[in-house]
Amino acid sequence: MEPLDPRLSGWSRPTRERVPVRTIAAVIAMVLATGVAVLLVVQLHRVLIWIAVAAFFAVLLAPVTAMAQRRLRLNRATATFVVFLGSVLVVAGIVTVLVRPVASQGADLVKSAPTVVQQAAAGHGPVGDLLTRLHVQKYVTKYVADHPDLTTSTKQLAQFAPAVIRSVANGVAAVLTIFVLAYLMVLEGPTFVNAWLAALPAERRERVSRVATDCGKAVTGYMTGNLLISVIAGTITWVALLILGVPYAGVMAVFVALTDLIPLVGATIGAVLVTLIAFLHGTTEGIVMAIVFVIYQQVENHLLQPVIMSRTVKLNPLTVLVSVLLGVELAGILGALLAIPLAGVIAVVARDLYDTRRGRLKPEPTVGADEVPADQAVT
Repeated sequence: MEPLDPRLSGWSRPTRERVPVRTIAAVIAMVLATGVAVLLVVQLHRVLIWIAVAAFFAVLLAPVTAMAQRRLRLNRATATFVVFLGSVLVVAGIVTVLVRPVASQGADLVKSAPTVVQQAAAGHGPVGDLLTRLHVQKYVTKYVADHPDLTTSTKQLAQFAPAVIRSVANGVAAVLTIFVLAYLMVLEGPTFVNAWLAALPAERRERVSRVATDCGKAVTGYMTGNLLISVIAGTITWVALLILGVPYAGVMAVFVALTDLIPLVGATIGAVLVTLIAFLHGTTEGIVMAIVFVIYQQVENHLLQPVIMSRTVKLNPLTVLVSVLLGVELAGILGALLAIPLAGVIAVVARDLYDTRRGRLKPEPTVGADEVPADQAVT
């Protein structure tokens, strides 16, 4: 039987439409542009981190500058200069009062390391007494005898102090760059924001302004609250160690304050290490420091955190943990410190997009899960 002629049966073979050359070229260009953008981000990641840090400091200091401009009746340039000059003086005062003794105690700690090792091997000193009580002294003595270069290596720790100082000096360039960027952001911020808002359609201008205000309140509230809690933690640690007579109280207090800035696990890390060092000084001191940290953690979690940060953007623990992990992977400790306020900004934007899709725009910007009005927020 002969096949039917498609023209007679009404069936026709589907024809393929050719993709326009312009479309192919556009797709290739988009792929290449994405690759170039990723390459630029990888190559410029240090500069991008500096810009991000400067932006957070600018957001933190912008309300203070606006207050100085309003209360002291200064122009923007003068108010910005006064605020940043005050910030420099505060930092210089902290360095003079705190960092110099900490650096001195740190150098003493490094120099005393060989003596501590020798005393531990002989069963003398606080470390040796602790090892003897734990019945592990003979193992430590055997290990030190099998590794005669251990004491020599510990003596060489003091030689690393100049290298550390040089590394800190190399970071001065980064600090100055961040300072200048933050200064210019605060100085030119209103002009830039107003020009950006003026370029938007009128129906979107008010919405963007509200969201930006909400984001600024979230970042400022979180950073100031977190810094305040860290100062309280370091101060309590310093006072407790001084009362107990534990050496290097300044070093350990600063360490606790810095680790307390890290969300979720930072306070625990600082407390555990300082408690172990206190145990090396004496059993009573170690037990007292453990009790101090347990009580303080309860006060911080149930009193300080709710009171100080009640008006900032709240995130559930899973979001906090994921944000911290991503921040650590991308930018180390600095990423962990900036992850939470950045996640808060993302949450504010996401909430606004969700409200917009539901057709429920906020009548005024709010802060936090309780949606406290931004003009009533305390930062």
